[in-house]
Amino acid sequence: MFSSPPDANPGANDAVPVSELLRRARQTLERGFPLQWIVGEVSTLTRAASGHLYFTLRDESAQVRCVMYRSRAQLVPFRLAEGQRVEIRALVTLYEARGEFQLQVEQIRQAGRGNLFEAFLRLKDRLTAEGLFDAGRKRPLPELPRGIGIVTSRQAAALHDVLVALRRRAPQLPLVIYPSPVQGDAAGAQLTAAVQKAGARAAQDGIDVLIVCRGGGSLEDLWAFNDEALARAIAASPIPVVSGVGHETDFTLADFAADLRAATPTAAAEILSAGHLAARTRLAQLRPGLVRALTRRLETAWERSDRLRARLTHPRERLARQRERLEGARHRLQRAQLARQERLRARTALAARSLQAHRPRPEVARETLRGLALELSRAVAWALERRREHVASRAVHLQHLNPQAVLARGFAIVRDEQGRIVRDAGAIAPGTLLDIRPAQGRLSARVETLPQAGSNPTGTSD
Repeated sequence: MFSSPPDANPGANDAVPVSELLRRARQTLERGFPLQWIVGEVSTLTRAASGHLYFTLRDESAQVRCVMYRSRAQLVPFRLAEGQRVEIRALVTLYEARGEFQLQVEQIRQAGRGNLFEAFLRLKDRLTAEGLFDAGRKRPLPELPRGIGIVTSRQAAALHDVLVALRRRAPQLPLVIYPSPVQGDAAGAQLTAAVQKAGARAAQDGIDVLIVCRGGGSLEDLWAFNDEALARAIAASPIPVVSGVGHETDFTLADFAADLRAATPTAAAEILSAGHLAARTRLAQLRPGLVRALTRRLETAWERSDRLRARLTHPRERLARQRERLEGARHRLQRAQLARQERLRARTALAARSLQAHRPRPEVARETLRGLALELSRAVAWALERRREHVASRAVHLQHLNPQAVLARGFAIVRDEQGRIVRDAGAIAPGTLLDIRPAQGRLSARVETLPQAGSNPTGTSD
């Protein structure tokens, strides 16, 4: 540890400042005492506004000051209180500002839990990292549940507490119990099965929220509620789950996985019945006004009934009035029918006179038709004569234009081998075969010599 300088009479320049002395002492302590578990009882506990915890850890013969900073204190899974026996994992150090020996606490657990509590913390950390306990996964509870399911043991005192609270606050609520052991090696699996069964039968059983509960106990007693499968079943439940396990200072994985953690089973029942209790209270407050409103409605209905009764007439009198109205209607209908028949007779007579005036006269039509036929015959004959004269004139004109008439006067049409009409003798090459067509017949000729200028061409006929 720390030792004095070798010189028994040091000079003024060898003096060590207090801060340096305490710094060396702190370093020596921290090197000599690594992190370790220490057991003792909590006393003089102080919770600072900053979130830090300050307390003294003591046993029968000694005590030591301890500090646990906020970042570590908020991870403690239970509420620390004076008189609790705990185990702390701490670093031995020195608070230099005051020269006080103290323990800087990194971890804290209730004494006696040891490996079991360590297993709980490891599983909690793993499921937390997985997001199973995220606040975003929590579902709102129904304000007025239609029915409540309860997962617990039929012999548990917690069941009695829940039933008493619900019967007192909301006796009309249907309750369905899904029994399961709450302690023992097989309790975790059976609790998981009960939660899954409640979720699967929720609609059939008429429940829309579930309570998982049991009374307080040690960590070993509550260990079934730290089962990983149970925590996952609660998180996956199709209906919201309220956890009411143990006392206020007890925490289990079921509490973290549930949509709401109640401090006790009774608190869980009170939370779920709060809406019904408030409704009953509100109904009690509204009852006088409701009675007054119903009374007013009944009085109004009675008055109206009296007025209607006064307006009622005897059926015989009503029948007589209806008979009179029917007789009057029959007379009116008869008069209307007679008037309509008279109007129809007058219209028929008028139509007959009009028809007689416009009746056809065949003899006049025949005479007119004969005159029109004669005029048509004359017009057709005149038109035909004009057409004949026009056709004859066109025929004479066409005769003058007929090429055959020209050929008859001694002319002929000459074509070359390609069938083109020859108009210029100079365009014909020697040896060209010509086709000559006079008015009658057909001649073929071959050109032997080209004509001289001013002379007539000669050819040989085939």
